[in-house]
Amino acid sequence: MAELNRALVLSREYAGIAGAGGVQDVVKGLSEALVRNGMETVVVLPRYGFVEPEKAGFDRMPWSFSVDMNYAAEERTEEVSFWQGERNGVRLYLVESQRFAEKGGIYTYTKEEEEADPSKHRGTGHVDYFAMNILHQKAALGLCLYQQWRPDIIHCHDGHTAIVPALMREHDGFRQFFMRSPAVVTIHNAGVGYHQEVGDLPFAKAVTGLPWSVIYGCLLNGAFDPFIAGPTYAPVNTVSENYARELQETELDALTGWLGHALKDRGIVLEGITNGIDVASFDPRDGEKLGIPCSFDSFSGDFGPKIECKRALLSLLQSGDASVEFMAGSFSSVNVYGTLEYRPDIPLFTVVSRLTEQKGMDILGRALESDSGMGKQFNLAILGSGKPDIEQHLQHVASLPHNKGRVCIMLGYHEKLAKLLYAAGDFFIIPSRYEPCGLTDFIAQLMGNIPIVRHTGGLVKVKDWLNGLVFRSEEPSDLTASMNRAVAIYSEAPGTLYAMQKQAVQIIMEKYTWDKVVLKYLDLYHRAADSI
Repeated sequence: MAELNRALVLSREYAGIAGAGGVQDVVKGLSEALVRNGMETVVVLPRYGFVEPEKAGFDRMPWSFSVDMNYAAEERTEEVSFWQGERNGVRLYLVESQRFAEKGGIYTYTKEEEEADPSKHRGTGHVDYFAMNILHQKAALGLCLYQQWRPDIIHCHDGHTAIVPALMREHDGFRQFFMRSPAVVTIHNAGVGYHQEVGDLPFAKAVTGLPWSVIYGCLLNGAFDPFIAGPTYAPVNTVSENYARELQETELDALTGWLGHALKDRGIVLEGITNGIDVASFDPRDGEKLGIPCSFDSFSGDFGPKIECKRALLSLLQSGDASVEFMAGSFSSVNVYGTLEYRPDIPLFTVVSRLTEQKGMDILGRALESDSGMGKQFNLAILGSGKPDIEQHLQHVASLPHNKGRVCIMLGYHEKLAKLLYAAGDFFIIPSRYEPCGLTDFIAQLMGNIPIVRHTGGLVKVKDWLNGLVFRSEEPSDLTASMNRAVAIYSEAPGTLYAMQKQAVQIIMEKYTWDKVVLKYLDLYHRAADSI
C-alpha cells in the first residue's frame, strides 16, 4: 500500500474564509481530519474581493508567476501571487489575481456589483466562470511546481476543480512532475447548472491547453464537462451512497443531464461516501461561542435550556423586526415578512435553506397555502434567499389570513440568525427534490431540532421515527401530513420526541463525525495511489 503523507486540496470554498454552501464545511472538516491523521494538508482557493487576507491572518508571499490563459485567437498569460495562512494545522494558500479580486461573490454577482454595472445581474453566475476555474487549477499546480512540493494525493472538489486530473496527465508543463501523484474527484452536486461545463470548445481547448482528443472525448450533451474530464483520469465519488446509486441506477439522473449514466457507459463507477460533520463547530454546550442565547448539552440529553433559544427567537419575531439588536449582533441585512405569536407551548418549525426548487421550497410554499387542519398549532420561521418567484410566493403565503402570527419569512442570510433558528426549533423542514448529502439535518440534530425530510439522496440517513420524520412524494399534502405528525408528537408524546432527539445525536457520533468518515476517504486515496 502506498504511503500517503501530503495532501493537496482544491476547492472554491473553505469555512471561515469563503463559503456559499455545504462545500465549505466539508472541505474544512475533511482537511482538518486529514491533519489529525498525520497528513501534511495544503488547501488552495481563490482570494475573492470580499476576503481581507491580512485581517484573516494571512501573509503575502514574496513571489509570483505567470499562468498560460490563452483565448482561441490570442496567446495570453495572467499573473498570480499567493497569500499563506494556517488554520488548525491546515496550510492554506489564497490565489491573488485580478480575475478573482474583482469578484464580490464566490459564484455569482452581488447586489453591489449590479448597482455598479447593470450588466452583472445579482444572483447570476460570473460570465468568466470557466476561466476562473482554470486559473485556480493551473495556479495550484504551478504552486506545487514552484515550491517543488509533490503531493501524494490531490483531492478535487466539484466541477470547479475537476479538470486537474486531466491537466496532470495531458499537459506538458505538469505531466512529469505529477507522474506519481494520484487524484480523486468529489462531486458535491451533479445537478444541471453545477457542472461548470463550457460549450465553446475552441475556447475550452485554448484555455485548458488540453489536446482536441481530450476535449472531444469529455463531452456531455455537446459541452466540455469537467465531471466527465476528471473521472476519466481519476476515481470519483459523490457525497452519499444513496445519491451515487440514484445517479447511476435511477431516472433521477435526468436532473444531472444523465451524467451518472454517461459515466456508467464509460465503465466509471460513482462511489458514495456520506459527508461527515464537524461537531465542534455546532456544539451547543458553548452557547457563547456558537452565538446562541444559552448553552445546552444535547450529547447528554439535556435539551431543557433550548427553550431559551425559542423564547429569544419568538420574542425577536413578534414584531417582525429582525433589524433589532440581539446579543450584540444586527440582522439588518434580513427582510422580514410576517410575525410569530409568542407561543412556546406549540412546536416551532424552522427552515434555513436556499429558496429554490431543488430544496423543495415551492413544495413547502404550496403546503402552507391552505390551513390543512393544523390551525394555530405551530409556528414556522424560514430564513434564506434564492429564486425571486419562490421568494415572492413565500411572502404571499406569510400574508394569508390563516398564517397570520404563525409563519414568518426572513429573506437574506445572517450566520448568527441561522444558528438561532437551528437551536430554537423543534422540527427542521427539508423538503428537497434531490439532495446529494445534506448537512443541515446534521446541524439541526446536534441542536435537538428533529428533521422532517423528503426521502431522497443523502437524506435517507434520516429514519422515520428514529432520528427524524420522513415523507416520500413531492406532493405538498405529504409534507403537511408529516408536519401534522410532528405537532401530535410535540403535544401528545414528548417522550417520543426526547428519544428521537437523543438517538439523532448518538447516530451522528457513531457514524458521521469527520474522524469516522475520513477513514473512508483515506481508503479511497490509497486505492487511487495503488492504481497508478
